Amino acid sequence: MPTFVSAFAAFCMLCVSLAAQAGAVPRDDGPHVVHRADGSESFWWCDGRIESRRLAADRRVAQVCGEVGPLTLNAAPPPAYDVLPAAERWAAVSDIHGQYALFRRLLTAHGIIDKQGNWSYGRGVLVIPGDVFDRGPQVNEALWHLYRLEQQAGAAGGAVHLLLGNHEYMVLQGDLRYVHERYQAVAEALGRNVQTLYGADTELGRWLRAKSTILRLGDTVFLHGGLHPDFVRKGIDIAALNRRFRADIDKTREAIKADPDSAWLFGRHGPIWYRGYFLAERAKPEEIDSLLKRLEARRIVVGHTTLDSIRSLYRGRVIAIDAGLKDEHGGELLLHENGRLWRGLSDGGRVELPAGDDDGKLPVEH
Repeated sequence: MPTFVSAFAAFCMLCVSLAAQAGAVPRDDGPHVVHRADGSESFWWCDGRIESRRLAADRRVAQVCGEVGPLTLNAAPPPAYDVLPAAERWAAVSDIHGQYALFRRLLTAHGIIDKQGNWSYGRGVLVIPGDVFDRGPQVNEALWHLYRLEQQAGAAGGAVHLLLGNHEYMVLQGDLRYVHERYQAVAEALGRNVQTLYGADTELGRWLRAKSTILRLGDTVFLHGGLHPDFVRKGIDIAALNRRFRADIDKTREAIKADPDSAWLFGRHGPIWYRGYFLAERAKPEEIDSLLKRLEARRIVVGHTTLDSIRSLYRGRVIAIDAGLKDEHGGELLLHENGRLWRGLSDGGRVELPAGDDDGKLPVEH
């Protein structure tokens, strides 16, 4: 990583300080862990100055400032799965978009974490179908929390599965239109841009590049946007889809557009962008049935398209779970226990999700 440049420091300190005074962003950020041939180092942005620490042999990262506590890094990225057997209970929440405080409050309200932020869901499974990145000011806090929860859940016999959505791919491929100003400032202070802040030489970058884009857990398929009916004709293979997305993760947008298969996967009909369960020209019920038959699944759970609450579509065959967390609403999470589905409300209450259908006039937010 290039040496910290004082001119950048002065500029970024002014940007972040003014924004923090306005209540827009935290004043601290980190760690950003960079791996090099001569060793690894963690970098922190602490109220306008850069602090760095060499990584010790035990791979522990001390808390220097900010909200991210001490960490022990994985020796290698944990394996991301394509298909897993059913879990005794699971929860899913999508489209966090940097709203870490609201996300944490929601998990706490439903006993998935305790008041200290530690895993308390036992053998349960938490699925995040994409879009932790962009818009909000606390993306890194959310990412590191999920990183730690993944470790804690595994030790308890449970699991955390972060799937990649369109905004993860946007940032990793250099589309920075929705990045919060906080990360622009921190990246400049570190002599990088926001894309390389999560490069393949960083800990979070390595971790994200090992993730899946689509997961089948028992009889439920999770992904960010949705599966177009054409996937039946193409012959859906979850493992093959995940391999292809991983292979393309560091391609430029120009390279993706030049490859017809990649262009389709990353286009509006691909799994991270598709909104065809919600738009005027919606997928037909028989097409959803064909998808589920091919997937050997009962339902598809998606985020990406913001609604006023978690909704059951196509008589329970599609569940939409983006309930507006990114808009600083309380948000909701989907709970599955004893074969029943529940809307987990922001205050900790729950409402059983009916298997009814929508009225065909769902609002869509792009």
